[in-house]
Amino acid sequence: MNHKQVAERIISAVGRENVLAAAHCATRLRLVLKNSGAINQEALDNDPDLKGTFEAAGQYQIIVGPGDVNTVYDEFVKLTGISEASTADLKEIAANQKKQNPLMALVKLLSDIFVPLIPALVAGGLLMALNNALTAEHLFAAKSVVEMFPAWKGFADIVNTMSAAPFTFMPILIGYSATKRFGGNPYLGAVLGMIMVMPTLVNGYAVAAAISDHSMTYWNVFGLKVAQAGYQGQVLPVIGVAFILAKLEKFFHKHLNDAVDFTFTPLLSVIVTGFLTFTIVGPVLRLVSNGLTDGLVGLYNTLGAFGMLIFGGFYSAIVVTGLHQSFPAIETMLITNYQHTGIGGDFIFPVAACANMAQAGATFAIFFLTKNIKTKALAAPAGVSAILGITEPALFGVNLKLKYPFFIALGSAAIGSFFMGIFHVLAVSLGSAGLIGFISIKAGFNLQFMIAILISFALAFVITTVYGRRIEKKNEIEEKNAANAVNAIQDEKVVIATVENEQLLTPVNGIAVSLSTVNDPVFSQEIMGKGIAIKPNTEQLYAPANSEVLIAYETGHAYGLKTTNGAEVLLHIGIDTVSMNGKGFTQNVKVGQKVKAGDLLGTFDKAAIKAAGLDDTVMMIVTNTAGYQEILPLSEETAVKVGEKLLSLSK
Repeated sequence: MNHKQVAERIISAVGRENVLAAAHCATRLRLVLKNSGAINQEALDNDPDLKGTFEAAGQYQIIVGPGDVNTVYDEFVKLTGISEASTADLKEIAANQKKQNPLMALVKLLSDIFVPLIPALVAGGLLMALNNALTAEHLFAAKSVVEMFPAWKGFADIVNTMSAAPFTFMPILIGYSATKRFGGNPYLGAVLGMIMVMPTLVNGYAVAAAISDHSMTYWNVFGLKVAQAGYQGQVLPVIGVAFILAKLEKFFHKHLNDAVDFTFTPLLSVIVTGFLTFTIVGPVLRLVSNGLTDGLVGLYNTLGAFGMLIFGGFYSAIVVTGLHQSFPAIETMLITNYQHTGIGGDFIFPVAACANMAQAGATFAIFFLTKNIKTKALAAPAGVSAILGITEPALFGVNLKLKYPFFIALGSAAIGSFFMGIFHVLAVSLGSAGLIGFISIKAGFNLQFMIAILISFALAFVITTVYGRRIEKKNEIEEKNAANAVNAIQDEKVVIATVENEQLLTPVNGIAVSLSTVNDPVFSQEIMGKGIAIKPNTEQLYAPANSEVLIAYETGHAYGLKTTNGAEVLLHIGIDTVSMNGKGFTQNVKVGQKVKAGDLLGTFDKAAIKAAGLDDTVMMIVTNTAGYQEILPLSEETAVKVGEKLLSLSK
């Protein structure tokens, strides 16, 4: 490997001005970037010296390999002129970078609150859809199913009761989830949610009417008139109340001693938050919430089909950013309002269905076009998933990588959404935003819905196929030219290091487990090579064979050995333990030293690793896996001891 050239190629792919900070561990170059979307991912994927990339915890990680990553890092630092940083520094920089984006922080907040509620919302939504199918006229015939078959009426009534429950008591669910997200007691959050929908209050859907006709009831609190208003169908007021509750609870926990904390912290938290709910927080956030919903509905009513066209053209791009995670909050308000007033409906769901079907169409086109076995194997299940309403596999696994299918799908979704807008297709329940989404659509508009999503699918499929054939033909010509150029070079020789059969010994006492169980994709996906993992129960690491020490990181968390029979072995202690900067680790060897099987390489402190919140699993990886026909663990899911044969290497 030419380390300087590798560093130059990485800089070219990520962008010199895009790099905020860089560090490295035993195998990876870790970067904090201003914009990960500006990366030339294709260049990194096709680089012969790089083993893969992924993004985690705000860091873009490039897998270089042991023994090379430190030199590549040195060259990278020289070429970019950035200051050297430890992995701990990098974590702090990544965390600060995350804090600098308030919009994404808000999206993540809403996502954290609503994602746990999605099963309840989907269950309620599908029950509503089932009730809709049983009671709607002009769906299957002029009359509804229950009118044609009266025996089904009781069943439909029970389904209707069950479907209404998650939406009627939505503040309780949100109160629980939001309070948990803010670090408070979720059961106290549920209590506040119950208080906000007490039957003795004026129903949230009747508050506006009660105020306008002067029928609203009030509490007289020391001369202050407090409206007895409920919060059914509201989202933002509940989230605001949950935030205050969690903060108050933490405050009282901190300032009350143990003798009274257990009893009085819940009491004071609930009573103070409760009064704030009905006097200030609830009324203000109700106005904000209603204003947001009314604004979106007004925008839809004003722009109509053209608004749907624009929204449909951007929906999948919104999914890529993660901003769509905030939509369930809006859809919940739209659908709940429809369930209680019969007015309006959800216009986001039809657009989502068009976008998902368009991405599915583009993905299936790639399935039939591509000659890449890996892409073809991914495209089929990803396309099916998109048809059923889950597009992430199609987006990130296929369409975004190739780019043109993604953009063709955007345009196709816009056309389908425009058709939806012309006929005012709206959803009346949540469900699967795909082929079976018709059961969530307002009765009388199911045919228009099906036509719109089929338009989106067909356009994306046909245009991607036609354009894709041109791209594939161009690629074939380029590959043929490249192959001819390679064949013309006669003096190039590839030298493969000679290896011999051998068996590596257990380096640490513990429980041997499969690499696939390790919580790090670099190891679990065998990107660095095949091997085995050990859950250690002692703190000494020993050489698994007669070897030369090629790498001994000063942090003491990883060693690279080359055995006398040619195996290149990486011994890595823990996950992300490089961030400990050597604390809790000792080294007994240095680079260039010859060791025998069973010699002590170093020690590690399990308690210190645990205190740092890290995993202490030890990985033994054969990094020159390509030189062997088979690498086979001799023990798995069982206790192993130092010196026992653990890994068989056959050439």
